[in-house]
Amino acid sequence: MKVRRPAVSGSFYPSDREELLRMLEWAFTHELGPGRLPPSDEGVDVKAVVSPHAGYMYSGPIAAHSYFSASGMDVELVVIMGPNHWGLGSLLSTYDGDAWETPLGLVEIDHEAAELISRESGLVDFDELSHLREHSIEVQLPFLQYIYGEFRFVPICMAIQDRSTAEELGRAIAKAIRGRRALVVASSDLTHYEPHDVASRKDMELIRVVEGLDILKFYTVLERTRSSACGYGAIAAAMAATKELGGSRGELLKYATSGDVTGDTEAVVGYASIRMV
Repeated sequence: MKVRRPAVSGSFYPSDREELLRMLEWAFTHELGPGRLPPSDEGVDVKAVVSPHAGYMYSGPIAAHSYFSASGMDVELVVIMGPNHWGLGSLLSTYDGDAWETPLGLVEIDHEAAELISRESGLVDFDELSHLREHSIEVQLPFLQYIYGEFRFVPICMAIQDRSTAEELGRAIAKAIRGRRALVVASSDLTHYEPHDVASRKDMELIRVVEGLDILKFYTVLERTRSSACGYGAIAAAMAATKELGGSRGELLKYATSGDVTGDTEAVVGYASIRMV
C-alpha cells in the first residue's frame, strides 16, 4: 500500500493522537468556535465548505464552524481542494497512491472518484510530488476524521487557479460525486499580512460575493482588491460544483483574523468558514 505520510504533524497540529483529539475538541468548544462538540442537529444539506488551513492554534476554532455545520450529514466521500504553496509537481493533481495518514489513522483515496474527476476535467493529473510537503489539504483531514470516522477522499492540489480552470474542475467534481453522499472542501486562508481592519474589509467584500456564488464577480473582486487569498481557485471550484449540484447560496459561518487570537493586529491573516447549500 502506498501511503502519504504527514508533512506538518507536530507543527500545524499535534502528532500525538490523544493530544490531537483534545485540540480538536478545544477548537469546537473555543469562544471563536461553534461552542459545542459535533454532531450538528441542523439537518442542512451542505454541498461544500470553505475552511482555513493555518496552524490549529490560530485557525482551528474558525475551521471548526465548517465541520460542525457538516457534521450531521452521512458522508462517504470528501473532495478536498487546496493551493500548492510549494510549487512542486503537476499544476493540477490528485494523489496516485492508496491512502493518507494522520495521527488518527489512514484515510483511503477514492480511486473511482479521482479517475472520474481526471477524465471529466481533462486537467487533473495523478502525481505524488505536488502533495509531498503541502499542508493545505492535510490539515483538513483530522477534522473530517473526528466528525465522520471512516470515509474516502480525493485530494486535489492546485498550482493553477484561474477562473476557467476552477469552473471546469468544479463541474467535473460535481459530475463525479453526483448521487453519492459527498462533501466538497475548499481549503483557503484569506488576506495575508495586512492590518486587521484592512484585511477584514477586503475579506468581507470577497465573502459577500462567495455567498452569492458569483464566480465572475469573485475574480473581479480578487483582482480589484489585490486579494492575497491563497486558495481562491479552490473556493471558485467549490462554488461551481455547488451550483452544478443544485445549490443556490453560500453562508458565512464565522470570520476572524489571527489578530483575534494573538492580539497582534498589525499584520494578520484572515480566516473564514463558509458553507454552500
